[in-house]
Amino acid sequence: MVRHVAGDDVSESTDGKRITAPRYSETRWMTMDAEPFRRDNHYVPSTYLRGFADSDNRVSTYRLLVAHPDFPLWKRKSLRGVAYHAYLYTRITAGGETDEIEKWLEHDFETPATAPLRRAISGEQLTPGDWHHIIRFVAAQDVRTPARLLENLQRWQTELPSLIQEVLQEAVEKLGQAKARGECLSPAKRNLSQYIPIRVSKHIDPGEELGAVQAHVISGRGLWLFSLKHVLTHTIMPLLENRWTILSPPDGLTWFTSDDPVIRLNYHDGRYHFKGGWGNSGTEILLPISPRHLLYTKVGHRPPLRGEKPNREQAAMLRRFIAEHAHRMIIAAAPDHEVQELRPRTISVDLVRSEDEQWNLWHENQSSAERRLMAW
Repeated sequence: MVRHVAGDDVSESTDGKRITAPRYSETRWMTMDAEPFRRDNHYVPSTYLRGFADSDNRVSTYRLLVAHPDFPLWKRKSLRGVAYHAYLYTRITAGGETDEIEKWLEHDFETPATAPLRRAISGEQLTPGDWHHIIRFVAAQDVRTPARLLENLQRWQTELPSLIQEVLQEAVEKLGQAKARGECLSPAKRNLSQYIPIRVSKHIDPGEELGAVQAHVISGRGLWLFSLKHVLTHTIMPLLENRWTILSPPDGLTWFTSDDPVIRLNYHDGRYHFKGGWGNSGTEILLPISPRHLLYTKVGHRPPLRGEKPNREQAAMLRRFIAEHAHRMIIAAAPDHEVQELRPRTISVDLVRSEDEQWNLWHENQSSAERRLMAW
């Protein structure tokens, strides 16, 4: 018997993209001597967006969901004020809230890639070590966004109950076989298992030999952080094995980026989708890193030479892919007036209010659900 406990319900807006998160104003301090608790989690790091920033560290932003038609098409914003949500990566542990995931992403993926990204943009020769750090950054950027969170939540709501049922049935069968042989099985401690928000319980009525086993799982933030940690620790190798290059746009065109900037493109005879895989032959993986530089690989294929310019038709298609893949915001070095044609805005005060409200409840709902599970 399986009980599947959902976390915060995530509904979809009319454009099929909805995610929630909280807004708080307080600052938390771990201890007097420790580093401050990181509440505001940038899911598109400032170190990456700096490639599109001016001398004042500001970028131009184009919002895809606005409350009214008078909302400016483009707004200049500081890097610290773009692409973040409060408590997005916060974990709930027996000791309270921890920001270890945010610090791990910065220490292991962002910081090592900072200098290599700068060298790539300045046109310097990149070493194999530079490429290693850049590709690891691409991997982290691919899995850490709210858009990827939403994708996982939708999949888990459908697949998780049956998956847990299968795992429990297999475990019960193994226990029964061990008991028949007179053996005693000990639980195996798995790497990263502490990240999974799950509690297994059993109930046997007095005098009965058989009972029920239940698994209580929250398909929410905790499970997403486990998935993120697992992917970046164990399944990153296919991405590292690809051969990468940097593409420049033709004269008169520039690259822009978004709040979901890594694109996994499957394209065939004019038809395409963004559900490619890191190890799937033919999948094209893109990440703009400046108005003149776009990281590119095609899985299983030799890449073009560095600096090679796509023709105008190809570049226009790449710009369309970047715009269509954006979740809630397109980010550019300067206003790009073709963007509103590539990706018209959705105007709805109700959707804006609803999404803001759900983000406001995100941390509270996820934390409460995990604490209830821990106290079960």
